[in-house]
Amino acid sequence: MKPVYVGIDVQVSRPCVYMAVDESGTMMDSGWFKAAREIFQSLEVWAEGHVLHVGIDAPRQPLSKPRKWYWNGSKKQWRKKTVRDKGLGRHCEVAIKAHNLANPQWTPLKQHAPEWMTLGFELFQTLEKIGTTYEVFPSATYAMLKDDPFAQLTVNFSNVWKRGAGDLFDAMAAAVTTKEFVEGQGCAVGGGDGQGTIILPRRITNPIQEVLSWPDY
Repeated sequence: MKPVYVGIDVQVSRPCVYMAVDESGTMMDSGWFKAAREIFQSLEVWAEGHVLHVGIDAPRQPLSKPRKWYWNGSKKQWRKKTVRDKGLGRHCEVAIKAHNLANPQWTPLKQHAPEWMTLGFELFQTLEKIGTTYEVFPSATYAMLKDDPFAQLTVNFSNVWKRGAGDLFDAMAAAVTTKEFVEGQGCAVGGGDGQGTIILPRRITNPIQEVLSWPDY
C-alpha cells in the first residue's frame, strides 16, 4: 500500500488545518476542522488502501510529573532541578531548544495544559487508531530547510483560499517533515524521559550528544 503523509496545525482560536500529500509530495487533500472526530472522519478515506503517517504540531502528551533534569548549555551538561525551576517541558523540547532550532512552549502537567495542547493530546489518541502519529515542530522545520532545495511540495490552490492560507503553511511543514522523516532523511530527538519524541526533516548538523541523551544516574 502506498503512503499518505498528513500534516496538522493545531489551534483553538480558529479551525485547525490539515494537508495530505502522496509519496511524490503532491497535495491530495486539505481542509479545516475543530474537533478530533472531524479530522478522523476525513482521514478515514485515506486510511483505506493507504499507509497513513500523521504529523501533528502539538505535544503528544502532558508531563506525567515535573521534569527532574535541566540542561546547562554553557557547561554542556545536565543539572538537577532546583526549587526555582518549574519543572516544565520534555526531553524532546529541551533538545530542540539546545540546538537553537526553535523556542518551545514548555509542556506542563495535564491540569495546567492550555486548550490547544489538550486538543493535541486528543488528536494523538484518536488518529493513532488509523495511522502512525508523529510530533512535529514547524518552526524547527523552517530553520532546517531554509537553505535546502530538496524538500518540495506540489500544492493545488483550488482549496487553499476557502478559509485563508496562512495557517496552511504550518500544515505543509508538518506534512513535509513527516514525509522526509519516514523516508529516512530526518531524525527524532528526545524520548529519554518517556514523554515522546519530536521528528525533524533532516539530521542535526553538529549534534550535541550530551543533550540528546537523558541522564540515567
